[in-house]
Amino acid sequence: MLLQKKKEQTTYGIIGLGRFGHALAVELANSGAELLVIDKDEEKVRELREYTENAIIINTLDKNTLADAGIQNCDVVVVCIGEHLDSILTTLNVVGLGVPKVIAKATSLEHGEILKKLGAEVVYPEHDMAIRLAHRLETSKMLDYVQLSERLNISKFLIPRQAVGKTVLDLNLRSRFGLNIIAIEKSSRQLIDNITPQYRFEHNDILYLAGDKKGLNKLSEWAETD
Repeated sequence: MLLQKKKEQTTYGIIGLGRFGHALAVELANSGAELLVIDKDEEKVRELREYTENAIIINTLDKNTLADAGIQNCDVVVVCIGEHLDSILTTLNVVGLGVPKVIAKATSLEHGEILKKLGAEVVYPEHDMAIRLAHRLETSKMLDYVQLSERLNISKFLIPRQAVGKTVLDLNLRSRFGLNIIAIEKSSRQLIDNITPQYRFEHNDILYLAGDKKGLNKLSEWAETD
């Protein structure tokens, strides 16, 4: 089935429906994205057909076959193949078809370096998950952690006991730890994204914080003293 590009929304292509590719496809489909998924495994493709009509079985990922599937009509293509040679050749073909943004999964630093040289943005799912888990294990207050760059990280942080009743101005996370509060999630699931200096923290508030790793670690150490 040839994917036809729809100008009104971003279209995504996912090549390889292993655990990473499958999870990514489901999340994008549930968000309403226009999606093309490709794999050589008939069963994996069949499972995704409840999420997108553009689910195609392809045994050979050469440039002509990918073009026939319409991969060049995608705005973003994610190559989720674990085997190095297949991953490299497929990424080369997708880039060669002129897809505006190509993201490729790498399983090692060497693999990632090759993919970068081909023009792909590289992700390391196993490495990134390990970092997130390590940070969650470091402190009982840190609920989740995402590294966006060397200097910018996003963390979900359960408000420490000693901060309850204080205002944003009192706590002064920016001055003390170099952290900015992006949003606050209440126990009622209400999300507050317009944070004033007068906001007073309550039990079970979850803070969405942005800052570097050093600041987040300092906050974690302080929180563990409660």
